[in-house]
Amino acid sequence: MTAHLNGDRKAAKRAALRQLPTERREAVAGILFVLPDALGLLVFIGLPMLLAIGLSAFEVDGFGGFRFVGLGNYARMVADPLFWSALRVTLTFALMAVPLLYVIGLMLALLVQKTSRFNTAMRFLFFAPQVVSLVVVALVWQLMSVEKIGVLPRLIAGLGFGSVSFLGNPHVALFTVVLAFVWFLMGFYMLIFIGGLQDIPKEYYEAARIDGANRAQSFWHITLPLLRPTSFFVLVVSSVAAVSGQQAFDLVYVMTRGGPANATLLLITYIYQQAFQYGAFGYASAMATLLVLMLMAITFAFFWATRGGRFQYD
Repeated sequence: MTAHLNGDRKAAKRAALRQLPTERREAVAGILFVLPDALGLLVFIGLPMLLAIGLSAFEVDGFGGFRFVGLGNYARMVADPLFWSALRVTLTFALMAVPLLYVIGLMLALLVQKTSRFNTAMRFLFFAPQVVSLVVVALVWQLMSVEKIGVLPRLIAGLGFGSVSFLGNPHVALFTVVLAFVWFLMGFYMLIFIGGLQDIPKEYYEAARIDGANRAQSFWHITLPLLRPTSFFVLVVSSVAAVSGQQAFDLVYVMTRGGPANATLLLITYIYQQAFQYGAFGYASAMATLLVLMLMAITFAFFWATRGGRFQYD
């Protein structure tokens, strides 16, 4: 009897769903598809963010002791010169890494966009760093940068520039980390640009060639304008990755530990140090909250400048 009633209820629900308008059924289906991912984001990202914001109002000694300090951690942040140094290094890192990722990713995509065996092999080689652990990548670059015996110092010395300490010189160490970061991610953005290039109709280039346009003119007047949505995605994702230290943390931690003289101390590295080395979880939460606000501001700025990622073509 119970099984019969359950069957009737399911049949009634299916019948009611079929009677809904098409748009309503599509909306219900969309919600059901998004719901598992939304719940995952809420549980594993949303709730930890709220807990971090709440924790930033407390002073935590690392042994279970909590003391409410209100905005005390934020006041400490303002008076902390090492925080401002880490913020400056993070912004400098992003300003160097994002343009390099954009330009190199686009150049590689233009080189290998045509389908051939050689280009397929080159795509694999450029993308290969993505399948390697970041710790391994950092160790390789660290060995390559060892003073006097590493590949990079020997190469520079062979070119007549003398001895250069790639990880020991505060003026060079950050650029070395940027190079490793760009080398690791350039294949990923290359594939994104290849997808954008393949979406551009070939008829535009044929019409431009008939009108007498050369390759440079076609690139500036056809390729770049029609790559605006792809460029928007690349700039947003690479900026967030650089500022948040999503991949850079591993590189910095293995290659330099934030040195020399805090020249490569990113904000995410400083947050890690305060939380897990010094037990200042409240102070680390305050800095993490500020970092999230920075990322939101960057994302909103991109969306505002491009009207939500929508572009109008002349």
